[in-house]
Amino acid sequence: MGKIQKFEDILAWQKARELTKEVYAHSKTGAFAKDFGLKDQIQRASVSIMGNVAEGYDRGGDKEFIQFLSVSKGSCGEVKSHLYVALDQQYINSTQFDQLYNSADEVGRLLGGFMAYLKQSDMRGRKFK
Repeated sequence: MGKIQKFEDILAWQKARELTKEVYAHSKTGAFAKDFGLKDQIQRASVSIMGNVAEGYDRGGDKEFIQFLSVSKGSCGEVKSHLYVALDQQYINSTQFDQLYNSADEVGRLLGGFMAYLKQSDMRGRKFK
């Protein structure tokens, strides 16, 4: 794993940023844009992924960082669930669903792997930062 000096260096955060950009692009057009409840929820969930990675990193401790990464991972699940609603309401097509779902899934896997790495390094007594 490369040296991480700021939260922007974290691959999971970078991918979450891309996911958020795509979620906003799809949710600001057509009928999706008019479903204020779903639009707000999916946008907030995607932003939460990025925000919790950044906040957890800047807190400084591995255990607290892992907790924030866990919240981020949960937000990935929330985005994926909201995508089903968007698909069922025909706000997005199956191709768009697959692309967004796969992106959210990738971010979730990256977060899970990062949490596992931090737990392992914490057990050996090393600090992340």
